[in-house]
Amino acid sequence: MTVELKVLITELDNYLQIQDFKDYCPNGLQVEGKSQIKKIVTGVTASQALIEKALASKADALLVHHGYFWKGEAQPLVGMKGKRVATLMRNDISLIAYHLPLDAHPKLGNNQQLAEVMGWKVTGVMDSPSWPLGLVGELVEPLAAKDFSEQLTKTLGQQPLHLAGHERPIKTLAWCTGSAEGGIYRAAELGVDAYISGEVSEQTLHAAQELGIDYFAAGHHATERYGVKALGEWIASKWQVDCEFIDLPNPV
Repeated sequence: MTVELKVLITELDNYLQIQDFKDYCPNGLQVEGKSQIKKIVTGVTASQALIEKALASKADALLVHHGYFWKGEAQPLVGMKGKRVATLMRNDISLIAYHLPLDAHPKLGNNQQLAEVMGWKVTGVMDSPSWPLGLVGELVEPLAAKDFSEQLTKTLGQQPLHLAGHERPIKTLAWCTGSAEGGIYRAAELGVDAYISGEVSEQTLHAAQELGIDYFAAGHHATERYGVKALGEWIASKWQVDCEFIDLPNPV
């Protein structure tokens, strides 16, 4: 089966409600390829390696979480960026990217999908003027920090960095995938035992210790694999087009 590119983009833009987000990049169609889509490759980041994988898979479109044209990024299509865009355009492959809308979506979003993969019960959202994204939840039963870390390692495939803020068991959680270590302050306001994100900064250690909250940096890539994979599966079920998720491991 095939789907028209314009129909696909209109449906995705509406489903992910991109108009509700002030993002750091354009959401939706970033590079236009052929008008009819039969095969889609999904992945986290539109690197040259993923583009080559999409090309080898005879994909008509590449759907990612991290695309191009970020705020503050140099505009000329030269060097690495030029090569990526040229490869897509020479091969008539569309690039479709959804950033914050895919983090936040209540069904297919990275935060919701991470909860489902980990088996966490969602009880609320982190929503506040200072930190609008992220979810709040709890474990089925309390775990020691060491056991919780091992659970993350087993499920996500890489060991998280644990910054201890207390010695009590972990029961309540807040999380925001990717580069969201700054959410630890909102998580502390919510009074949860632990906060989980992808990356970590030097000051995060001090925040964890002084706020009395455990922090787990579980990997930017590792925590953001699941939203775009779920979105591809949703597309496949809606239009019966071939969607293939390609995971290129990244320790960051």
